Amino acid sequence: MIFALRKKETLIDILVRLPSKSLVRFLFTCKSWSDLICSSSFVSTQLHRNVTKHAQIYLLCLHHPNFERNDDPDDPYVKQEFHWSLFSNETFEECSKLSHPLGSTEHYVIYGSSNGLVCISDEILNFDSPLHIWNPSVRKLRTPPISTNISIKFSHVALQFGFHPEVNDYKVVRMMRTNKNALAVEVYSLRRDRWKMIEAIPPWLKCTWQHHKGTFFNGVAYHIIQKGPLFSIMSFDSGSEVFEEFIAPDAICNLWGLCIQVYKEQICLLSGFYGCEEEGMEKIDFWVLQENRWKQLCPFIYDPLDYCHRIIGISIDNELLMEREDFLRGVGYLHLCNYESKQVLETGIELAVMKYGEIEFSYAITY
Repeated sequence: MIFALRKKETLIDILVRLPSKSLVRFLFTCKSWSDLICSSSFVSTQLHRNVTKHAQIYLLCLHHPNFERNDDPDDPYVKQEFHWSLFSNETFEECSKLSHPLGSTEHYVIYGSSNGLVCISDEILNFDSPLHIWNPSVRKLRTPPISTNISIKFSHVALQFGFHPEVNDYKVVRMMRTNKNALAVEVYSLRRDRWKMIEAIPPWLKCTWQHHKGTFFNGVAYHIIQKGPLFSIMSFDSGSEVFEEFIAPDAICNLWGLCIQVYKEQICLLSGFYGCEEEGMEKIDFWVLQENRWKQLCPFIYDPLDYCHRIIGISIDNELLMEREDFLRGVGYLHLCNYESKQVLETGIELAVMKYGEIEFSYAITY
């Protein structure tokens, strides 16, 4: 009995160190290995190791097939093709393409990644858009039930997904707003497999809500909101269901180059993308939220390389994910920028640039 237990522990210690492709192959080795790899205890052990040691970290990026955009970017009737792929965080080589888990050929968007799970849904969200929580590594999929809480249509819908450590559960937060600024918030619990409508919406949330600028950290959804000329950050704890508001720094007066991210386990605001005192250089202003107050850090100064840069995220290693756009080819070149050393690394990864009216998006996140 003791020998068998030690043998199982040794097997687990070996398997948790393997990359995702190897685990998928071992799913078909025998039933006992498949049951072990798919067990909740093994998944928790592997996730804990990966998170604490930053092991098996990938960049999850959206790009054009074969990294070439062949259609006319000015022709709205030509349907563009996109692919999600995993890239090595060290060599930046493409490791695998992620086709839709249900075999759909329609483009999908990833609305959050946490501990190997991703939340995917439609490119254009509606209140009844189906969503899926997917583990590409072991090819497991959970499709939450369609909510029955909503009976009216909303003009803006946002999804956020992540893990809440205090309640040990994965949460999806769906926020919806009408043209008259009525707000509805729903929370999905992966553990309970059900939606819950949040009844108590604070009156200060009746304002213009920038649904595309948000992040999710430790179970809390953060969004940038605007009240006339003033900006603030709205937070919603998906566990305690409590809303909070943090007034943005006075220096933030418009949405140009403004984004909210997580840097060194702290919520941060980045704003700017404009020239500075150093000739030929540009800078980005940087704030972190400490004890409910904004602390301004030294600005990030970089060489624009004759192209416009923009921040599209911050990696789990606290490096700025920045894009240098090639307007002629319709792609963005992904760079990793170290805030402290100011070093900029070209990855060679070419991102797809998606447009919604005048707004452009590129996607690169840590997986």
